[in-house]
Amino acid sequence: MSVVHRLTAGWLVDHLSFINQCGYEVCDSCAYPGGVTLNTSVACVGGCCATSTFAATSPSRDGPIPGPANLIETEGKTAKKRYVFRKEFFDISKPHIAAAPEEQLWQGCPEVGLTKKRKRKCVFNQGELDALEYHSKVRKLIWEGTLHLVQEGLKSGFLHCTAAELSCRKNVVPGHVGCGLAELCEMAKQLPAVNESDHQAVHLLDDETSMSEQDLLSCVTENGSNSAKIVVLMGQKYLVPPKSSFLLSDISCLQPLLNYKKKYDVIVIDPPWENKSVKRSNRYSYLSSWQIKQIPVPALAAPDCLVVIWVTNRQKHLRFVKDELYPHWSVKTLAEWHWVKITRAGEFVLPLDSLHKKPYEVLVLGRVQGEVKEALRKTEDVLPIPEHKLIVSIPCSLHSHKPPLTAVLAEFIKPDVECLELFARNLQPGWTSWGNEVLKFQHIDYFTLLQNE
Repeated sequence: MSVVHRLTAGWLVDHLSFINQCGYEVCDSCAYPGGVTLNTSVACVGGCCATSTFAATSPSRDGPIPGPANLIETEGKTAKKRYVFRKEFFDISKPHIAAAPEEQLWQGCPEVGLTKKRKRKCVFNQGELDALEYHSKVRKLIWEGTLHLVQEGLKSGFLHCTAAELSCRKNVVPGHVGCGLAELCEMAKQLPAVNESDHQAVHLLDDETSMSEQDLLSCVTENGSNSAKIVVLMGQKYLVPPKSSFLLSDISCLQPLLNYKKKYDVIVIDPPWENKSVKRSNRYSYLSSWQIKQIPVPALAAPDCLVVIWVTNRQKHLRFVKDELYPHWSVKTLAEWHWVKITRAGEFVLPLDSLHKKPYEVLVLGRVQGEVKEALRKTEDVLPIPEHKLIVSIPCSLHSHKPPLTAVLAEFIKPDVECLELFARNLQPGWTSWGNEVLKFQHIDYFTLLQNE
């Protein structure tokens, strides 16, 4: 399970375990070519050619998505290879910046004031003062809640690292994997526009499947089987988990998602917020507040839909979500949660009172306002959203790889609901995912192929 410990304060989550329980088993077409159908099509988009290849096999049996217990499974003439996410991407042994001894997690919870001096001549601007004020309100909850969850993790052995290990280990700095998905979406803008009258809303990854770039970028791609698939795009391989669907597109090409005709009970959004560091680094494109408001959440949301949005620690963005964005979407704000990032030894990855970056990020949860009454919700055994919870985990060293919310949200939603992630960079079983880099962390180079034992 991805939830290692659950306390009143929140959850200690194993992100790596969640990924590896998604069921990344694919058919071994090299060893048993008779059990696999390979379908390849080549299309030229804007003068550039790309190839799409799908490995498809009939599922060997019905049932739950396979877990990590049986690494390699063979039935009849079809062999399956299991891939696991490379664990070194979660090998965060040391804090990125160590806290001073008096600020260590184990030293109690000292108070912090707005008068704390910085080693620079200029004074705080209003944005920094707002951030300090917010931090002073939540820091005790974060400190004490994280301490309790870390203590449980140390007792169970999930968190452990000796002083000798810490002195000799280094955090992994991952190499660059050039997936080119955003570039593919730029090329897609030259394709004919998709309108509401188009009937092809979904393309199934199944036997005898053939796709062109037009298909990939103009409709939702769905893997409805119990096996993972390998997709080849522009010469790069990506793993698609079982029971998942995705749309690779730019924000200007969202119509295929609307054509999919699904209404979602859970929508998780991780917008590319505008900020100075993003502008300087040119790491990824960002959206203005006005552009984020144009996302058609009301058209995608089912009645009583739970909406969760990741927000940076800038108070400007937090106020925008609560005061403008959610009201614009007819969403009522219910709670603020925090994702707290720790090392394998249970330390904050950054000092809690760091003035530049914090070891936590904010999630704002709300529900679409509609006809579902509170009394009806209670009869469906769905708990109300609590005001403050922590999701504590060892973060992935890959930028913007957020922890999974599936398990922590389970008690607040009905079973077997439709879930959607917007601006996703990876896929999850049972979810629809959309973004211009929606397959980014599905790149096969992030995974290791387990060998036969």
